[in-house]
Amino acid sequence: MLQINYIRENTEKVLTSLKKRKFNARKIIDELLKKDENRKITKKNLDEILTQSNKLAKNIGLLFKNGEKTKANDAKLKSIELKKKSKKLNEKLNELKIKIEEILTKIPNIPHDSVPEGTNFNDNIIVYENGEKPKLKLNAKPHWELAKNYNIIDFELGTKISGSGFPVYKGQGAKLQRSLINYFLDKNIAAGYHEIQPPLLVNEKSGFGTGQIPDKEGQMYHVQNDNLYLIPTAEVPVTNIFRDIILDKEELPVKYTAHTPCFRREAGSYGKDVRGLNRLHQFDKVEIVQVQSQKGSYESLDQMVEHVTTILKELELPFRLVKLCGGDMGFTSSLTFDLEVFSGVQKKWLEVSSISNFESYQSNRLKLRYKDENNNKILCHTLNGSSLALPRILAALLENNQTDDGILIPKALIPYTGFDKIKK
Repeated sequence: MLQINYIRENTEKVLTSLKKRKFNARKIIDELLKKDENRKITKKNLDEILTQSNKLAKNIGLLFKNGEKTKANDAKLKSIELKKKSKKLNEKLNELKIKIEEILTKIPNIPHDSVPEGTNFNDNIIVYENGEKPKLKLNAKPHWELAKNYNIIDFELGTKISGSGFPVYKGQGAKLQRSLINYFLDKNIAAGYHEIQPPLLVNEKSGFGTGQIPDKEGQMYHVQNDNLYLIPTAEVPVTNIFRDIILDKEELPVKYTAHTPCFRREAGSYGKDVRGLNRLHQFDKVEIVQVQSQKGSYESLDQMVEHVTTILKELELPFRLVKLCGGDMGFTSSLTFDLEVFSGVQKKWLEVSSISNFESYQSNRLKLRYKDENNNKILCHTLNGSSLALPRILAALLENNQTDDGILIPKALIPYTGFDKIKK
């Protein structure tokens, strides 16, 4: 959530920056500033009345003490009227504060200066590509056929149990899935991330803190009786560890990693792009989260990108790094890089990691701050990234490594799987 003081002092800059997202903010910011001006006037009037009330309270005591009963009673009547006025002003002030916060939640984060203007993924910038695309035989099969032929993922059984988008991993497929999770966690821990296992359901405050609530796209699963939400990513519970926390500057950066299932409704998804593992309602992901100072956050972002690219190189997967345009970025992000692997059979790039710097947008909601060398309390910057999301990694590994007598396992994973090839 943006800070209203910043919006007030940099109105034109905010409006110009948000145009990168194709977000016309003029109307909503005009309304916001009007409400804020009303809030300041109301606060000033309330403070004046409270000052008068305090003076009257002191005078009433003195008047009674001096035997001036009539004046004292008149002062009491005036005090009652002032209390009525202050009550109404206080109610109005609280209503304005609530309305101002509601408006602020509708304004997305300001894109970083380097973010290109654009509407959707077609306007993203490819920073670079790495690795050679696989040269497969003409009869090479997509991962959903390989999964069935090798009996390692059962999509039909998942549909029977839960519905489409809930696959069942079996045998070597389940072992490969578990091996990827352990491999990702070990790589993250070696890079200085502290492992935790967070809850898979969060409350409203947690959803609000990281920007998932209000749920603008209706993508979260909601347990209505308990008013809890299934997490769409480990970012939500992990980042909320720091809600209402004040850190010392020396503690930064704080680096956490977590493996969790993720749950997304994916409402409106259909067609060839959702086949097999391409888009699921439940999937596993290993996440990295950092809490950093404002000066150090973009250095941390670069380090996170480099860390994830190292993993993809070890998995021997061709990948590319993409800088997202304003219109394709998440609501809370200031700058996002996607990492995409190439699917040899589907002949397309699949997003497997999204790494973002949210600057102070989340920490303002979370009330997450740090104390600098002068003991000033400053909003932290928060960052997170997939390291990595499993379904599309698995899809690319199966498709790109298929041979006539099995599916080869990358060397980096063999110590985890205990086998070098998936066989029928």
